[in-house]
Amino acid sequence: MANLVEIRNLKVEAATDSGRIVEIIKDVSFDIAKGEIVALIGESGSGKTTIALTLMGYAREGCRISGGTIHVDGREMAALSEAERSKVRGTTVAYIPQSAAAAFNPAAKIMEQVIEVTRIHGLMPPEQARRRAIELFRALSLPNPETIGERYPHQVSGGQLQRLAAAMALIGEPKLIIFDEPTTALDVTTQIDVLKAFKSVMKAGDIAGVYVSHDLAVVAQIADRIAVLKGGEIQELAKTEAILTRPGHPYTRELLAAVEPKRAFRSSGMGGSVAPVLRIDNLIAGYGNIQTNGLPAVCAVQSVSLEVEKGRNLGIIGESGCGKSTLARAIAGILPAVSGTIGFNGSEMSRAAKLRTRDQLREMQIVFQYADTALNPAKSIADILGRPLAFYHGMDRKDREARVDELLDMVRLPRALRYRYPSELSGGQKQRVNFARALAAEPRLIICDEITSALDTVVAAAIIDLLKELQRELHLSYIFISHDLSVVEAICDEIVVMYGGRKVEQITRETANVPRHPYSQLLFGSVPKLDPTWLDNLVQDPELKREYGHG
Repeated sequence: MANLVEIRNLKVEAATDSGRIVEIIKDVSFDIAKGEIVALIGESGSGKTTIALTLMGYAREGCRISGGTIHVDGREMAALSEAERSKVRGTTVAYIPQSAAAAFNPAAKIMEQVIEVTRIHGLMPPEQARRRAIELFRALSLPNPETIGERYPHQVSGGQLQRLAAAMALIGEPKLIIFDEPTTALDVTTQIDVLKAFKSVMKAGDIAGVYVSHDLAVVAQIADRIAVLKGGEIQELAKTEAILTRPGHPYTRELLAAVEPKRAFRSSGMGGSVAPVLRIDNLIAGYGNIQTNGLPAVCAVQSVSLEVEKGRNLGIIGESGCGKSTLARAIAGILPAVSGTIGFNGSEMSRAAKLRTRDQLREMQIVFQYADTALNPAKSIADILGRPLAFYHGMDRKDREARVDELLDMVRLPRALRYRYPSELSGGQKQRVNFARALAAEPRLIICDEITSALDTVVAAAIIDLLKELQRELHLSYIFISHDLSVVEAICDEIVVMYGGRKVEQITRETANVPRHPYSQLLFGSVPKLDPTWLDNLVQDPELKREYGHG
């Protein structure tokens, strides 16, 4: 089989903020045959997107291709002029971004944007382009293929927009498509439809692909071969089945272990005779003005009740818009609930944080999803951790300094980081600081709102291990909110499933393998497995998809 892509000894350099030049891609070589899909997998900063972009002759700002060759369909991409590269992009090589929303103009109709590349390159007359677009909409299993192009981007779902981005890439009949984490932002039930559509059209058109991801279970469904990257170097390159079943490199084995962590479900422990640390009854919360019926204009949480026992963890899962993060904010009092009761440590407390006592605020902490926005970029790590020590415990400067060192030790960070600022830390380090700030209050309950979703698989697994260790040491309870079932199963004793603002099921150790609610069945059944045949063999109830899927 002839090679469509041949990369030999690729080197890419980047300039640091101080002006120093560092090599970020180091002697990378691999081929891609016609019709073959190769996945580039690794943690953030491993070089996978940088390598993929060189296939279009492109280097990110501050970077340059400093060595090696990149041949695509016989052309040396790095040697082409900008005008020549423009002719190749969209025809020989096309790109599907992580966020389809960023690729579309919100003020223009979808059809005009999908067929734009045919006009720019003079590939076909407008009417023929429209007919071709409709064929692609149909091939990508989009609803109403004859008319969906007349909508605007905001009038379709996230999964539909991602498939429309694929149609935009495919209409120029490229020989190679670069997929840059195209399903990362999608819910699992939506991701299934998108992956199936991608796989079908690529196979039908005998199109080669580069699939960039940090998710091994996802790429297992679509890639023929997988290249494992770390630090700008290929650690291992092999057929997908070999990577999954016979990994040769220790880092590959580490990635595989992080994908499917062991379940943490424990026995009932202290039992019902022990008072729960948290109990909420019939909580209702939402956004907008209160209506005549006493409910907010948008009711995101509807009559939810649950308990968290001392020393145990409760997971709350569901897809985007189900109300799980609103519930977290309502429990924390950041978004005061409209009605319902919140009991904490045996006594009822106010639904609004500003009306709670300082001890109540101290004993219930929340850690947010994005450490980048949660940590003040103008403050050092010592200042960030020192503030709750002064607020909750009244510590003087000397005591704060000593306690900051202890907190950094607790979250397994070097003490020297106290002098640094958030921008100087990695994503995993920032999330550890975010967690250390919560620990500074000496809480009994910590609400973790999607705290691993912005992290790579291995980094996320390390954070989960840290949380488990701290729970054993400090006798904490967690509420762990996520859309990632494997992460929740790794740390939680029980799981609440939410859909449409309601609690539809609570899953315990005994019922973990047999969810009863139809939505729970769909959700649990949509999580990709480390098996290349999983997607092809997946059979889902079409009635469930119609009722609960987001497409």
